[in-house]
Amino acid sequence: MNDQPKPPLPREGTRRVHVGGVPVGGGSPVTVQSMCTTKTDDAASTLAQIGDLAKAGCDIIRVAIPNAASLDGFSRICAESPLPVVADIHFDYRLAIEATRRGAAALRINPGNIGSFERVDAVIDAAGDAHIPIRIGVNAGSLDPAFDDRQDLSLSEKLVASASSFVEHFEGRGFADIVLSAKAHSVPITLETYRALARELPQVPLHVGVTEAGTLRQGTVKNCAGVGILLEEGIGDTMRLSLTADPVEEVNVAWDLLSALGMRRLRPELVSCPTCGRCQVDLIKMAEEVSRRLADVRAPISVAVMGCVVNGPGEARDADLGVACGHGRAVLFQEGKKIRSVAEEEVVDALIDEIHSRFE
Repeated sequence: MNDQPKPPLPREGTRRVHVGGVPVGGGSPVTVQSMCTTKTDDAASTLAQIGDLAKAGCDIIRVAIPNAASLDGFSRICAESPLPVVADIHFDYRLAIEATRRGAAALRINPGNIGSFERVDAVIDAAGDAHIPIRIGVNAGSLDPAFDDRQDLSLSEKLVASASSFVEHFEGRGFADIVLSAKAHSVPITLETYRALARELPQVPLHVGVTEAGTLRQGTVKNCAGVGILLEEGIGDTMRLSLTADPVEEVNVAWDLLSALGMRRLRPELVSCPTCGRCQVDLIKMAEEVSRRLADVRAPISVAVMGCVVNGPGEARDADLGVACGHGRAVLFQEGKKIRSVAEEEVVDALIDEIHSRFE
């Protein structure tokens, strides 16, 4: 038996920063982020989307400020948002400075496309005066020009070098309220990059994700593969799982990933069998309906929907609530104890009723 204490995870050694009231880094729970797809100058639509994201479990929201015309909308969004709002700025450093005055809880900039370091320094000073953090966001498509054309470096090495140079500059100016991301659309490059950053910059909280990952199915697979591996290795303090889809789906997938890893649980986990020739009920339809109706339940419980006698009773007994189905009927269990038997057509209603009565 090995009684040696486990070494600390990388995320436990990072600095803690605060995005509004949400802690990031320093061993805080990994936070879930997303980004609005609405136009920022349409504050009402943006706030409605933020409300949907908050309901889904988003911790931090980011909005784009593409031009000065967006600033008034941004001010209202910051004032009324239930989530801390990160201003996403590219190219125009003056927008970042103004965002600090309009209520931003944090900035996200890529110093490689902001312009000269004098302009970057002006943004750093504004964030320091406002006492808000900056996420340094480096992407494979927009690297520091000093490294972009170097043939002796791999893409991962370019990302790490770019990110490290920016962190060195920020910290050299006495600004340490930094979160760092260095994203690519390739899962292997993402893994290589973030592992290197965790080694070389152990003090800096990391924002992880696979960027430009694709539509819902492909993007989910790529993000869960890449980000799931990193999180299991203790790398990553906050995350956005980029999907070409409704941003609520990003939040749903993020929570499913955190739940699967046993890191954070917001809503029920559905345990259901893949069915086979032994199944005597329409389990696929049943499980899909249970999953749909669990979407609004906020309880970190396990719910089993099992289709036959092979593993069904055991799995159902191991869940907080579960059903084990037979020929046209099912037995309902709670924490290993049989509650009652119900007809197939009553299973979903009975299961959901028990959840609402016992766990909400």
